[in-house]
Amino acid sequence: MTPESDRPGARTGARGIPATPATGRTRQPGYRPRIADGELKERLAYAGAVVIEGPRAAGKTWTAREVAGSEVLLDINDEARKLARLEPPELLAGRTPRLIDEWQLEPHLWNHVRHTVDNRQAKGQFILTGSAVPPDDITRHSGAGRFSRIRLRPMSLFELGHSTGFVSLSALLGGEWVPGMESRLTARKLAELVCIGGWPGHLRGSTSQALRANRDYVVEVCRVDVERAAGVRHNPDRVYRLLQSLARNVATYATAATMAADVGGSEGPLGDHTARSYLTVLERLMLVENQPPWASHLRSRSRLRVSPKRHLVDPSLATAALRADPEYLLKDITWFGFLFESMVVRDLRVYAQAMDARVYQYRDNTGLEVDAVVDAGMGRWAAFEVKLGTGRIDAAAATLLRFADRVDTGRCGEPAALGVIVHSGYGYTRPDGVSVIPVGALGP
Repeated sequence: MTPESDRPGARTGARGIPATPATGRTRQPGYRPRIADGELKERLAYAGAVVIEGPRAAGKTWTAREVAGSEVLLDINDEARKLARLEPPELLAGRTPRLIDEWQLEPHLWNHVRHTVDNRQAKGQFILTGSAVPPDDITRHSGAGRFSRIRLRPMSLFELGHSTGFVSLSALLGGEWVPGMESRLTARKLAELVCIGGWPGHLRGSTSQALRANRDYVVEVCRVDVERAAGVRHNPDRVYRLLQSLARNVATYATAATMAADVGGSEGPLGDHTARSYLTVLERLMLVENQPPWASHLRSRSRLRVSPKRHLVDPSLATAALRADPEYLLKDITWFGFLFESMVVRDLRVYAQAMDARVYQYRDNTGLEVDAVVDAGMGRWAAFEVKLGTGRIDAAAATLLRFADRVDTGRCGEPAALGVIVHSGYGYTRPDGVSVIPVGALGP
């Protein structure tokens, strides 16, 4: 993929995304506005430092540069890394907000940033970007009151310009109904978008270029990134086969043991411990982002299943791992449907984060499952089923209504919205109150 410091993109803004940086500076040439731009501006106003976390090539550096007053890039500047070890305060000196890119390469800087924030007693001093969590994760216990975190994921369809954003998730959580409208996103185009992914580096390239870049990305993750993040040697082929198993099981409840058994090869299946260690490193690289269960209060005697749902941070990683292309997805509609669900979860996470909400899933011991539950706290929640095509809208609506009936609304509140997210067609609110939402109209 194109390095974050050299990414092309469109210059036009979109509804809900700031068109100019908070500092009033001219945007970087080619910068495509992100929903996180507004989040970053808000957090710099109340925190001494902001940490932007996300997978490599998600656009963290470019997003930070929109407001940074000065920068140091630790991943490409060996002299800066030497200075970080020799005289950390010198590295932190510069116009604020000062961007420290890939800070986790010199994790001891965390405490120096913390002390500098304490000494200056000022907001918006630093932006730290990182594509991996340090092995000892010193950030867990020494940043309270000083740091704020933003997760930057690959771009949503709205940010990419493939969704109008006509149906706002924020408005749905506010109780607004979906008005009648139409969005035409063909299955072929959707297959292309799944395979290309939300990586900013692909904004001006061709589909074939994006597919090759994504496959190279996956290989480099297995060959270099996993070993670097873990600090111990790993067999790249076995990591790759585990990623392939994740790809086959995307948007399912597959256990680590199931995937370990699925990983074949001349050395036989992985052991459970090895599989779990690989998954842990992939989570630290923020390439795996599982979907936790929604711990709701239920009226019935149904029991919540607590297993997470498996997701890669972008469905394009799944197609890259299995070397699939858009034509293949159109021949394997079942897998295509799982990938579409994973894409929708990615987008919901981007939109929900901007309103301080989280995305969960639901499954109980009776077999009732709901693909996504967006919880904004204080009794505000919405539930969604994701369906490729329109033939199963009635069944999906029935599932959502059955789920809503099981929730103890006296303790959780009434659902602000129940919706079936489809790939294309008409959007409207049904007589039973369930909305039909084309993904090409969904936005923040």
